[in-house]
Amino acid sequence: MGSQTEIKVLDGPAALAETAAGVIVDAAVAAIAARGRFTLVLSGGATPRETYERLAGPPFCDRIDWQRTLVFFGDERRVPPDHRDSNYGMARAALLSKVPIPPASVFRIRGDTEDPEAAATEYARAIAGALGLRRGELPRFDLVLLGLGVDGHAASLFPGSPVLKEVFRTVAAVHATAAAVPQRFTLTLPVLNAAAEVIFLVSGPEKAKVVKAAFSDQSTLPAAMVRPANGRLCWLLDRDAAALLKTAAEP
Repeated sequence: MGSQTEIKVLDGPAALAETAAGVIVDAAVAAIAARGRFTLVLSGGATPRETYERLAGPPFCDRIDWQRTLVFFGDERRVPPDHRDSNYGMARAALLSKVPIPPASVFRIRGDTEDPEAAATEYARAIAGALGLRRGELPRFDLVLLGLGVDGHAASLFPGSPVLKEVFRTVAAVHATAAAVPQRFTLTLPVLNAAAEVIFLVSGPEKAKVVKAAFSDQSTLPAAMVRPANGRLCWLLDRDAAALLKTAAEP
């Protein structure tokens, strides 16, 4: 996993959400002090939703300068923004509609598009424009939040996907055959690995086996490929999700 990897095991989902909200606030305060803005990439999923709900309320929401915060998404499904499977829709309901962030500072992937490839290209351009990137320059987000699928996927980078080998595009349209909504959009590995900080949020006993597998030295799971080259990687796990890690560490 690399020398920069940290693992924090929390008592349960509530403690995980509380800790994650604190990590986000700390990252925001540091980034705004250093560079005048905070660039945050949100994830979908039930575990991140609890974190967003915590972040939307005091004391956390009051500690972030939302006027200096830019919000992006690590992945999205090909659904309208008001669809129950929309990552943007979930984040809006749990967090973005409850804090004073300017609408122009929230950059959603247009999942309700007719042309997935065009939508991926459009999102790459939106990121580059928002961050003032030169052609070919990778974005360096201050903080990327990721969940973990039971199959080891992160964002919408699934096992065996050709997009795992992508080196040029920052955003890709992908097809995940086994997923309920197979057409997806995702940030690519080079973008995730260029981030200043990546936090995995994982809870529940159903994730214990895949957490153990992700920490195997020989792991080829997409989540195990997330290793920021010049940044911090932290796994926030509840006790159920971390249950097999001691077994994995035994000789």
